Amino acid sequence: MKTPRIFLIAAAFALPLGGLFCPVAAQTQPVSLEGVVDFHAHSAPDVTKRSINSFEVVRQAKAAGMRAVVLKNHYVSTAALAQLAMQEVGGIEVYGGIVLNRSAGGINPEAVRRMVEVEGKRGRVVWCPTFDAENQALVTHSNQPFVSVVKDGKPVPAMAEIFQLAAQNDLVFATGHSSPAESIILLGAAKEAGVKRLLVTHVLSETTRANIEQMKTMAGLGAKLEVVWLAHLGAKPLPVSVCAEAIKAVGAEHFLMSSDLGQPGNPVHTEGLRAFITALKAAGITDREIDLITRKNPAHLLGLDP
Repeated sequence: MKTPRIFLIAAAFALPLGGLFCPVAAQTQPVSLEGVVDFHAHSAPDVTKRSINSFEVVRQAKAAGMRAVVLKNHYVSTAALAQLAMQEVGGIEVYGGIVLNRSAGGINPEAVRRMVEVEGKRGRVVWCPTFDAENQALVTHSNQPFVSVVKDGKPVPAMAEIFQLAAQNDLVFATGHSSPAESIILLGAAKEAGVKRLLVTHVLSETTRANIEQMKTMAGLGAKLEVVWLAHLGAKPLPVSVCAEAIKAVGAEHFLMSSDLGQPGNPVHTEGLRAFITALKAAGITDREIDLITRKNPAHLLGLDP
């Protein structure tokens, strides 16, 4: 009896396992996300279209064994949403924060104060302006109104109370879409004001991209430098080699890795994180360095036990 042609083709790409044929691809284990923290997750409901809702982001993260997710929205505080997700899903840490865009009143200490007071105390991050940042408007040549964070080489006066609130409540102060030069000024002032948890938001993304010397200065001020998978997608993707070179030049102890995903057409957060880890390892980042930037550094920044 002639062997069916389809069987021959399948057998050529398979290996025996317990008397059965098992495709080689099926034996490849997915990248583990056990203990990983995603510090930058966008989700629905939102002002703009998102591919996945907040509860589902948290459910998928929990199913993957992740330790924590930080929900981010450019225009509304996510402290209450994070508390709801904790109650609905459970078994994983969920945090939120506030972005000081125009919808929050710009550099508005009262908005930060109320975010901190939301039941559950899940509001943990204060981001400087993002799409309403002066730097964003300059880089994108937009004529829209913007929120300034630095003037004449110093933080604008309203930033002083933001720093004070961040220090008093042990919040993470993040630079948003500030320019590298602005970020260095803000980080220095925040550190002087007693802020202990400092983060440079997506340090290699197009509108906020820092060079190696600037990154070393930021790290020297005690900041963690965030790299995100979104920067490596889209019409003008950043080569992953640029990210790997920055990690090696500055030191993995100064970085954390996030997805920055949630956009229609892009992978969901867990898939993006797995792809990022795979790409960085292919670019020469070691398992020890991956562990630092995906688990230990972001957990420490959130105040979680190692």
